[in-house]
Amino acid sequence: MNIPSKYDPAAVEDKWYAYWMEQGFFRSTPDHREPYCITIPPPNVTGVLHMGHMLNNTLQDVLIRRARMLGKNALWVPGTDHASIATEARVVNMLAEKGIRKSDLTRDEFLSHAWEWKEKHGGIILEQLKKLGASCDWERTCFTMDEALSASVIKVFVDLFNKGKIYRGVRMVNWDPQALTAVSDEEVNYREVKSKLYYIRYRVEGEEDFITIATTRPETILGDTAVCVHPEDERFARFHGKRVLVPLINRPVQIIVDEYVDREFGTGALKITPAHDLNDYELGIKHNLESIDIFNDDGTLNQAARLLVGEDRFRAREMIVPMLQEAGNLVKTEDYVNKVGYSERTEAVIEPKLSLQWFLSMKELSAPALEHVMNDTIRLQPSKFKNTYRHWMENVKDWCISRQLWWGHRIPAYFYGEGPNDYVVAESVEEALEMAKVKTGNPSLKADSLKQDEDVLDTWFSSWLWPISVFDGIRYPDNEDIRYYYPTNDLVTAPEILFFWVARMIIAGYEYRNEKPFNTVYLTGIVRDSKRRKMSKSLGNSPDPIELMKKYSADGVRVGMLLCSPAGNDLLFEESLTEQGRNFSNKIWNAFRLIKSWEVDDTLVQPDHSEAAVEWFDAKLKRAVKKVDEQFEKYRISDALMILYKLFWDEFSSWYLESIKPAYEAPVDAVTYARTIGFMERLLHLLHPFMPFITEEIWQLVSQRKDGESLMVSPMPQPEKYDKQLIKQFEDLKEVVTSIRSIRKEKNLAPKAQMKLLVRSQSNGEYHGGLEPVIMKLANLSQVEQISEEPGGTVSFIVKNVEYFLPVGNLVNAEEEIEKLESELEYILGFWKSVQKKLDNDRFVKNAPGAVVEKERQKMTDAAAKITVLESQIEKLKSR
Repeated sequence: MNIPSKYDPAAVEDKWYAYWMEQGFFRSTPDHREPYCITIPPPNVTGVLHMGHMLNNTLQDVLIRRARMLGKNALWVPGTDHASIATEARVVNMLAEKGIRKSDLTRDEFLSHAWEWKEKHGGIILEQLKKLGASCDWERTCFTMDEALSASVIKVFVDLFNKGKIYRGVRMVNWDPQALTAVSDEEVNYREVKSKLYYIRYRVEGEEDFITIATTRPETILGDTAVCVHPEDERFARFHGKRVLVPLINRPVQIIVDEYVDREFGTGALKITPAHDLNDYELGIKHNLESIDIFNDDGTLNQAARLLVGEDRFRAREMIVPMLQEAGNLVKTEDYVNKVGYSERTEAVIEPKLSLQWFLSMKELSAPALEHVMNDTIRLQPSKFKNTYRHWMENVKDWCISRQLWWGHRIPAYFYGEGPNDYVVAESVEEALEMAKVKTGNPSLKADSLKQDEDVLDTWFSSWLWPISVFDGIRYPDNEDIRYYYPTNDLVTAPEILFFWVARMIIAGYEYRNEKPFNTVYLTGIVRDSKRRKMSKSLGNSPDPIELMKKYSADGVRVGMLLCSPAGNDLLFEESLTEQGRNFSNKIWNAFRLIKSWEVDDTLVQPDHSEAAVEWFDAKLKRAVKKVDEQFEKYRISDALMILYKLFWDEFSSWYLESIKPAYEAPVDAVTYARTIGFMERLLHLLHPFMPFITEEIWQLVSQRKDGESLMVSPMPQPEKYDKQLIKQFEDLKEVVTSIRSIRKEKNLAPKAQMKLLVRSQSNGEYHGGLEPVIMKLANLSQVEQISEEPGGTVSFIVKNVEYFLPVGNLVNAEEEIEKLESELEYILGFWKSVQKKLDNDRFVKNAPGAVVEKERQKMTDAAAKITVLESQIEKLKSR
């Protein structure tokens, strides 16, 4: 068999991904097996792969591949989200480049351009995921505006409306002047910014007196309809019941009193602009104030402002300050730091705005979603996010679900008149017409008399149904797929959409199936650079994942991302991590090539050192299977990988292969070779979920395979009993061999020169004669002899309470030996004292698990025995 000297990931990755696809290994349909299902967090259809996607989807693929190898019917449902705001912005920009304005198009014309853009660019990210090795069932790929999913969204809207949960009303909303739409509270990011606090005085009507207010937004005084003071603030008692004139426009507005006012902020008097501040809006309702909206949808001032009409809000702020100064209304200006809301989608500064919108009442709907996370019916990993979740859910507000866009699910409300309630809600225009006829009492009403609401639904209103709608469980709640795969098993996502998406999916799950949508939510950290900045295109600190995979291989990038990404903690990414992943691939490849290069002699008897090494590594491998299982149960996926990384790199490639490796150009016995190949295969199984490509390539080369066979559908090793004592004994062996090698180096003794080893063990000593052949092989010893008296002309060391001596003749320097032993004694004494201090602590002894306490006691016993031996050796060396 011709095995290339270097591993070529590019050729291997394309070859095996195509093979897996051809064989239908990713495909899943309901059968007799236990299902295991993940629905992908659908990336925006506008998106391309970034480092966050790489981490998230690598984790999902690890879980799916492992479940498949554990014999479960594994299904990973892929798909994309239509992303209303982001996609519409892309299409508008594309049209602008062609000289076409959205306002020049009809809705249908614009949507035809949007669908054309989606078909051309919408599948890019899914194709990129294939390069990563994502084992999704691509035949089940969904898009949130597919016919079935869209029908599900409309059906749910109609249902919730009929239940009285959806209502229409004028409310203060977060308005994005760039996207020209309302956005939900969760889509607003607040940041501290350096602002100015402007102190502006208002003349009291009919008097020469003034009242001064402080504001960060002087441009909004043009919409003021009151000034408010605290009823107990004596500074303003003389103004109660009076009116003031709004600067520049001299509109008389009343002075109102309310305990809402913070007497410590600014001057203690507030300007009230109900149309442009949420708190002012609430005060406006309470005091029956007029509401004057001075802004157009794009953030420019409208006719109601009376001044600076057509100017952008920020330009208007710059212009109004000197106008106020000239008019004698500006008292002073101070530097001020305040929080400003920015649109998550466009980064535009959010404008609070009164708007007629559709809302979903959330309080009652969200109760089961709070209960079932807090009682761990649905587990958050890590659990620290439960407090954040509870805070959100206990303070949930009604969800503004309408968006002033064209791309998305159009709200199924049909208007037949000009009145605020002259509409019906239905799944189709035909159904709406029949309802409108009944409601109006006009049987001759025609379909063209109905006008559908122009707005679309918030993107999250479709993705909150994702675990149900991908199986068409809204329209057909008893179909085979939904009954078999729902609830799904694991959701892998980011903490920043815990409320946006996760909580809402849980709400929908209990509302429409009376069941949780998934068992566990694995919350990843954020991928950051070495300066702890979030990776983003704008900062230029995010590498291109496709280029990374070309440079370091898909397996290398997967391993690099996972080596330092514990659940819920941020990943500080450096390219050296992916280089480490690639180096691990090379280590595996080179170990495989070494084994396959050996000539096998069926007539050879297995050497003792090989037999002992085989038994040890068999135990070590069985232990790793158990430990990896434990880590997966705790969702410590990085820790599971690290166990296997160390097992292969340190134990298999180093200690094991070195123990059994035949002499140069000598053959290996058949028994050892067969066991080694068996170990290699088991290691490949364990590593496959993390590194699918290189493991498949080697597995196909290890033995003759039939067409249709694959590592990815072969069984994962199961936990077995193993010899714990043998593993402990081999750890002592490593210390012995390492000590001998260090002495050779210190004394300048040739590694190839064979030496004799003398061993002195007390009656209760821990010398393991069964591993003696391995020590002889690894330390290049001619003989191991057990003795009772301390020999002369030797260099010694101690492992546990066993003394080892290497005869080195006149190379022994007594003073150096004493110095070395005293240094070791000082360290062991310090260690013994630290353990004793821990065991003297009653709280530790009472509260720590029994096994942990016993382990500390054993450490103390071992240290005490070693102290006795060291003191004896030092005393004898000094007496010579």
